[in-house]
Amino acid sequence: MNDIDLNLLPALDALLTEGSVTGAARRLGLSASAMSRTLARLREATGDPLLVRAGRGLVPTPRAQEIAGRVHELARDARAVLSPRRDSLDLKALDRTFTLCASEGFLAVFAAPLVSAVSEAAPGARLRFAPKPVKDATALREGEIDLEIGVLGAASPEVRTTLLFRDRYVGAVRVDHPLLGEPVTAARYAACRHVVVSRRGETEGPVDTALGDLGLKRQIVAVVPGFPDALAIARRTDLVALVARSSFHPVGGAALAEDLVAFDLPVETPEIAISLTWHPRLEADPAHRWLRGIVAAICRP
Repeated sequence: MNDIDLNLLPALDALLTEGSVTGAARRLGLSASAMSRTLARLREATGDPLLVRAGRGLVPTPRAQEIAGRVHELARDARAVLSPRRDSLDLKALDRTFTLCASEGFLAVFAAPLVSAVSEAAPGARLRFAPKPVKDATALREGEIDLEIGVLGAASPEVRTTLLFRDRYVGAVRVDHPLLGEPVTAARYAACRHVVVSRRGETEGPVDTALGDLGLKRQIVAVVPGFPDALAIARRTDLVALVARSSFHPVGGAALAEDLVAFDLPVETPEIAISLTWHPRLEADPAHRWLRGIVAAICRP
């Protein structure tokens, strides 16, 4: 578009609205001579006189009358596109689908209160929960997902992230489990039969390393993909589940942890940092910023 000067658009809008060179100049903060030169350029660009002399004033040509409405709309839209976006957000009028990726354990605890909070504030908003993707920024970059929630891996430097909360591993057993009768020592813990969580099917982790340093080894009899599965097994058997402490979160973990008791592990394990990740193209989007705030408010202790 090198042969088109879009700076002429607001000048044409002012001239057709005012019907006067002087009035258009005043509207745009220009001198009358500068506006006269601009009118000459507009006549050359459009191939039409646009405004012609009639007595002491100017009247629009048929071509000018034909395009006046379109010119005004184009000028208005151009100003809207090239102006900073206002932060005002009408939640009651928001009609949008947000796609979130999170683990099964996170959704089991937080999905219901999150949907409830979003629906109450923005009835027209929808949440779509998708499976956790491979740990790269492709889905975020291509707009397939709006937010990713979970343990932050080797994240792309382009993404934005904020810490939601720090989690840790705990043991979980049914309320009448014999392990609860006395203090849970490393030896008593290792002597139990266990169910662990691993999306990759791995049978050993940081707990086993810590027990090994004490010369102990536990018997793992079940490996499941998510914390809800491990808790369901622990509720109906004597197996000890290794789960995230957030599974007992008061906001949404009551049903998940029903008839179960959580206890601190007798060995030290690393903390788990649960983060919220998004692409910078959505950083300033008012609706996306609002959603990030809702997620943070529900998840943080």
